Amino acid sequence: MARTLWPEATTTRANANLRSSLWRALRTEPGIINASTQEMALATDIHVDIHHAITCAHRLLDKFSACEDILTRQTREHLSADLLPEWSENEWVLLEQEQYHQLRLYALEAMARRLTVVGRHGEAVAAGLAAVQAEPLRESAHRVLIDAHLAAGNRAEAQHQFDQCRRVLLDELGLEPPDTLRDLLTQTITR
Repeated sequence: MARTLWPEATTTRANANLRSSLWRALRTEPGIINASTQEMALATDIHVDIHHAITCAHRLLDKFSACEDILTRQTREHLSADLLPEWSENEWVLLEQEQYHQLRLYALEAMARRLTVVGRHGEAVAAGLAAVQAEPLRESAHRVLIDAHLAAGNRAEAQHQFDQCRRVLLDELGLEPPDTLRDLLTQTITR
């Protein structure tokens, strides 16, 4: 098991990592893992929240799927959390983390759009903020947040969000926001 989880580490290091991880898991949640000298598994009554989050994310991204039952704070919170944030030294975990990170960003943006369409603007803003917080350089996250503010009639908040987006893109990448993002504000103001 240790060599599977930490293939690049020496056997000694992999075994130490496994012991440490098991100790932390059992200290946090006694009975979470059933382990013997031959097998290791999660306890049968353990619910793995990542499976639910991934299912919700795929539903949110499916334009033909009804999602009213998952347009909730709990779904937003699940999609706001990183996958195994303390395990970033393992290449296989890094790949899984990045795959889930991208999925959850797209799902948070889709959630914000769906909530905006049904007029739940405060929740749409919260989902948009979660996407921006997860990836501050992501222009599409800023776009759904600006859209939610505009749909709620909060032009000043939309302008403030655009200004934040502009500032972070300039500071970090030396880039201006795309014209399409700027056009959102000018089209709304001229209407």
